[in-house]
This record gives sequence, structure tokens and C-alpha cells, in this order.
Amino acid sequence: MKKNLFTSGEEVIIKATDETVTVSKSQYVKNMKRYSYTVKEQPATFFFEEELEKK
Repeated sequence: MKKNLFTSGEEVIIKATDETVTVSKSQYVKNMKRYSYTVKEQPATFFFEEELEKK
């Protein structure tokens, strides 16, 4: 299992919209072998690490 790129409370940018958001939680998706992240500003939506970038 690889290490997650972003931590809870970290500000990141959603690549598609260039919006700055705050990571609220991360979860490893075992069958996809990558992390998904939920953000405080859009709690019903999750993003994969390739959809986010460090601020």
C-alpha cells in the first residue's frame, strides 16, 4: 500500500476547477490501489489524488 499524498486539514487545489479546498478525510480504496479524498467544501463528493494538487 502506498502513502497518501494529502493529509486532513491540508489546503489543496482541485485541478478541474482551480478551486482551493481543505481535505477533510482520506481513505485507501484497496481494489483501485489508490486514495480517495473528501473535502470540507464538498462533503458529498470524493476525489482521487490525481484530481488534486498541492497548493
